[in-house]
Amino acid sequence: MEAWKKKQNEWKLVKLPVPPEDLPSSHFRLHRPNRIASCWKEMAWRGNLSKNIKELRLLMCQSSPASASARAFVEKNYKELKTLNPKLPILIRECSGVEPQLWARYDLGVERGIKLEGMTEPQILKALEDLVKAGQSLKA
Repeated sequence: MEAWKKKQNEWKLVKLPVPPEDLPSSHFRLHRPNRIASCWKEMAWRGNLSKNIKELRLLMCQSSPASASARAFVEKNYKELKTLNPKLPILIRECSGVEPQLWARYDLGVERGIKLEGMTEPQILKALEDLVKAGQSLKA
């Protein structure tokens, strides 16, 4: 098996290891491609945050139970969102006693916010997706 590989701005043909004979060829095919494609479509909006939103702010308390899901959301999703949108300001504001909120600022200073109290981490992710879609509709 051979493949093209880029190394220091040059493309070279390299030999790849041959799969063992005792493994079926189906072992090397991509399993469940429809599921992978649907997951890609579901997550594609994350890379478009900076196209629709100018700033994202998350307000939460460092210790209150009401902000526990907001803290879990930040721990689980911040790194990926920032990696996909490096120029987008994602501000995490911690203040004692504040109720958790998610704010998005769009073009021309338009802002929309959502209260996150009582929401789970997946619901917060869905709320963020709704804010991104709202930004798309504002541009249209």
